[in-house]
Amino acid sequence: MKKTTIIIIIAVIAVLVIWGIVSYNGMVSIQENVSNQWANVETQYQRRSDLIPNLVNTVKGYATHERETLEGVVQARAQATQINIDPSNLTPEAMAQYQQAQGQVTSALGRLLAVAENYPDLKANQNFLELQAQLEGTENRINVARTNFNNAAREYNTAIRRFPRNIFAGLFGFDQRPYFEAQPGAEVAPNVQF
Repeated sequence: MKKTTIIIIIAVIAVLVIWGIVSYNGMVSIQENVSNQWANVETQYQRRSDLIPNLVNTVKGYATHERETLEGVVQARAQATQINIDPSNLTPEAMAQYQQAQGQVTSALGRLLAVAENYPDLKANQNFLELQAQLEGTENRINVARTNFNNAAREYNTAIRRFPRNIFAGLFGFDQRPYFEAQPGAEVAPNVQF
């Protein structure tokens, strides 16, 4: 009788040890999933941090390029129209000055046409629409990452709070993970201005 009792006690202890190991490893896996999901949230925030200045500078670069090109055309045109050659005063110097001014207009128009030819969609409003689409996409990615994190945190928190895992969780230092919560005022959309 003693031998069977010892075997039963050893079997029960073995089952408890195996169950404890499996529970511990399960909690570690779930905890790592929470950490991974949080890293995804941080990655999306970093993406937004990197994306916004790059897109804003790109839009500014295109707008500046267009503005400079248009200003160049307007300036060249203004200079060309200031040169009035009276047919009675048609000199080689006046003609050269006139041709130089018209050449500047032609050159500025050529740059403008090259921009239009090379970048047919290069319009300020298109760039701003693209920036808005990129910002919207980034915000959606952040929202998905937050949701995934909260789901992983819920799964983890539920697992470590259920009996009897809560005993192992307390013994091995598995603490609850907080949920991502919106900051006060987050219900108001950010205002992006140019």
